[in-house]
Amino acid sequence: MSVADVSISFGTGANAHLAVETTSIDIAAGEFVCILGPSGCGKSTLMNAIAGYVAPSTGEVTIDDKKVDRPGPDRGMVFQQYSLLPWKTVYENVAFGPKMAGHGRIEAGSTANTFLELVGLKKFGDRYPAELSGGMQQRVGIARALANYPSVLLMDEPFGALDAQTRLMMQESLLDIWRKFGTTVVFVTHDVDEAVFLADRVLIMSAAPGRIIEDVKIDLPRPRSTDMAATPEYIKARQFCLDTIKAESRKAFESQNT
Repeated sequence: MSVADVSISFGTGANAHLAVETTSIDIAAGEFVCILGPSGCGKSTLMNAIAGYVAPSTGEVTIDDKKVDRPGPDRGMVFQQYSLLPWKTVYENVAFGPKMAGHGRIEAGSTANTFLELVGLKKFGDRYPAELSGGMQQRVGIARALANYPSVLLMDEPFGALDAQTRLMMQESLLDIWRKFGTTVVFVTHDVDEAVFLADRVLIMSAAPGRIIEDVKIDLPRPRSTDMAATPEYIKARQFCLDTIKAESRKAFESQNT
């Protein structure tokens, strides 16, 4: 996946607002990359351009050498809000994508069962979203996003609404799913510990207008565990990311108050 010289502006003339400054990113197949930045830096806007929801003002996004100009099944999206269809069962939610892609009922159902088993929720297939906890709903969201076998899984602060303990469990669950499925993951977060724990690389964005200012390789072995938070490698990466984000957050705060 490639983001080449992408900038994103909204409005025109005196009302123009530059949300993302010229940015380039290359992400290898199967890589887990976190985009980390202060609030309002444009990281979700950049994610929306990768998803095809927002057109870049300059530059282009390509996946498997194909230009992104609209949403497509090669990208699965998981949002912070659970965004499940409340009138459909868990099974029906996951089968919905394959059906819309033209697969028959039996094939779509088989795919749904495969991915519900992958996220550990196959026995909850006949439940409705309102009957599940927040963490379980988000696991259904991940299964639904993977059910079209996307090249890239895009995740925009998917665990932001969860309590701390559930969040940690979901992070470990996501890494297990990623290890088994092997898709490329682009994960937006403002949480330094989450980024360092999950990622192969952490891309740090500046204060608005956002641009990538650091590309931090996380040299921690896999599989990961929360015990790694005490290792020198983790502490060093965390401190570097934290110092960088703190400086950018200060810039953002000062710009909002001048």
